[in-house]
Amino acid sequence: MDFIKQQLDGYGISEQTVFYLSNIIMVVFIALVCILANVITKRIVLRMIIHLVQNNKYTWDNIIVEKKLFHKLSHLVPAMIIYYSAYVFPSVRGLIEKAALTYMIIVMISALNALLNALDAIYRSFEVSKIRPIKGYIQVAKIALYIIGGIVVISNLIGQNPLIILSGLGALSAVLMLIFKDSILGLVAGVQLSSNDMVRVGDWIEMPKYNADGNVIDITLNTVKVMNFDKTITMIPSYALISDSFKNWRGMQASGGRRIKRSVYIDTSSISFCTEEMIAEFQKIHYLTEYIETKVDEINTYNMEHHIHTDSKVNGRHLTNIGVFRIYVLQYLRNHPNIHQDMTLIVRQLASGDNGLPLEIYAFSNNIDWGAYESIQADIFDHIFAVAPTFGLRVFQNPTGHDIAHIKESAEYVRQY
Repeated sequence: MDFIKQQLDGYGISEQTVFYLSNIIMVVFIALVCILANVITKRIVLRMIIHLVQNNKYTWDNIIVEKKLFHKLSHLVPAMIIYYSAYVFPSVRGLIEKAALTYMIIVMISALNALLNALDAIYRSFEVSKIRPIKGYIQVAKIALYIIGGIVVISNLIGQNPLIILSGLGALSAVLMLIFKDSILGLVAGVQLSSNDMVRVGDWIEMPKYNADGNVIDITLNTVKVMNFDKTITMIPSYALISDSFKNWRGMQASGGRRIKRSVYIDTSSISFCTEEMIAEFQKIHYLTEYIETKVDEINTYNMEHHIHTDSKVNGRHLTNIGVFRIYVLQYLRNHPNIHQDMTLIVRQLASGDNGLPLEIYAFSNNIDWGAYESIQADIFDHIFAVAPTFGLRVFQNPTGHDIAHIKESAEYVRQY
């Protein structure tokens, strides 16, 4: 600074002008030094560190680089230059030092947060993490880090010992917890929701306890706002999403497939062995031709090898209409353009009951839009109900008024003749 002033004095400039110009020049000079130091740190030093990390035999240090720990630490270099250059400006030295020190504390908090994330990711790479997870402890450490960091920042700005702030907070803690109970619960819940990525704006969530079934439109400190599909809005306390269970449909939306799980109830009295005429008709069905030919050859070979007399259907192996129908539905779904073929696809029988034999379709549509999904599901079951009689099967249905009237008419007709 003295050198700059001496040079400016040589030009015959007034003392006040020299003061302002020297300060401006010094600010520009320090800014250029900071920019140069930042470029050297990031373009040379940081690249060298990353190169060394990526070319050694260890893998855990790659995770530290992925969490950008060294990138965050590189921000300390310009701040340190500004901090140690503050003496050049005696009138505002204290202000500059406080600002630079506050920035360095914040950078260190961010770096320690990245280090904790890296430790969590490294620990997760071991099998023991599935049995003894440490994410809860990491979260507690983060909360402590933010609290201590906040206290240190405030104490630096007001020029007081951090212990004084801690003692004051201890005296007020009971009052603060009473007044800001909901806010504190909401804050803790918000940290857990965000760190665990439990819910985001735009997610479709379902929480029957609060009659919530719709999309999240806002997340605040105390509440999560959900617009239900009937256009009503439900306000859920943030901490309720931590203490109570809810369903988040984001996984379904991200997967690109929506589950279809519905049963067709077959009247068990319509289930029978296939006759030769039925097998001949089934062979004409496009999705069953190859299956029928292969299965008939397999059954005939088995019966011949075991010398089974097939005069009685009880002996040996035979095709049944329900079995062929199940295979047909499976092949129909495998060739359906709106069924996701890379996800679970099952057609199975459940335990029979008073309503007949449930034949369950478990599949996923490749369109997650609600309207399209319902249309796809309806089209599939329209077809299943329509083709069931082709296989000699009847869909179970409890007698209706029409059925009773038809029985009564038939009884009267028989009585007359």
